[in-house]
Amino acid sequence: MLLATGISKKYNGGKKLKLKMFRRKRRKNWWINRQYKDRFFKKVFSTKEALLSLYNAVNGTDYDNPDDIEINTIGDFIYMGMKNDVSFLFTNVLNLYEHQSTYNPNMPLRGFLYLASLYQKLLGGCDIHGEKLIKIPTPQFIVFYNGTKEEPDVIELKLSDSFVGATAYPTCLECKAIMLNINKGHNSQMMEKCKELEGYATLVSLIRENLDEGVDLETAVDMAVDECIQRGILADILVANRREVKKMLLTEYDEELHIKNEKSISFEEGKEQGIEQGIEQGVQLINELYAWLSKCGRNEDITKAIANPAFLKELLNEYRNNKNKKA
Repeated sequence: MLLATGISKKYNGGKKLKLKMFRRKRRKNWWINRQYKDRFFKKVFSTKEALLSLYNAVNGTDYDNPDDIEINTIGDFIYMGMKNDVSFLFTNVLNLYEHQSTYNPNMPLRGFLYLASLYQKLLGGCDIHGEKLIKIPTPQFIVFYNGTKEEPDVIELKLSDSFVGATAYPTCLECKAIMLNINKGHNSQMMEKCKELEGYATLVSLIRENLDEGVDLETAVDMAVDECIQRGILADILVANRREVKKMLLTEYDEELHIKNEKSISFEEGKEQGIEQGIEQGVQLINELYAWLSKCGRNEDITKAIANPAFLKELLNEYRNNKNKKA
């Protein structure tokens, strides 16, 4: 789910989740090639022109030079099995865009960790201990939601909603994710301004309509793609990349339907739990780890762990061992 990695010159100065996949009985003998892990949403917005159109639609602007966009998605960033869709610099704004087919209240936490890693790369060798104020691009975190659960056009998700401790002063940290509903019939003005986004929503809607009529998933995708091509919706992408797109969509919907119908997701360690319970436990463990490191005066390790999944794993093992010794 990642675009090319890049670092701005202007500012230069865990274990993966595993989904136990089962073939749906009505899927016949179709087997999904797991190399197609990129999502179709990223494919649609893989060009600067499409990204600029999306940016204008989200922000109500009319910029016309896509070359001013600098894509800086981190290619090796993984948190709780999730990769970032796209991040880019534009007009001194650090934009983080994510697509979600399920409602996820933990998006602010994911965004915070990803943005921290991005800023670390963008700042490069800047002296953060100096007396001069370092200027950084303003962050904007947008989540594009197209799940089947009915949600309002706009929802503001806040990192502070996850905090469990009370303090005498206002919290020193906040990260907000703005969730925009991109299902058909929602945010119509934004959709009209970005034809790629409107086309994506139409394709998703057609696939779901076909599934509701009892058509198997592979056929539902084929029918929806054919109709979009005939109507000139995302036709360039669908015609030129039909096989790749089909596998992307089948992978996405196989996972989405499996999560919805089977509720059988596990972490690599073999703990078969629901995805929400698993994420909650993972978040709680990481929060405990960071609190322990802070108490031990190891704040630098916290910063390093945010950008280094392997180091985070080492710290988690160290924390578990220390906890077990005390027990």
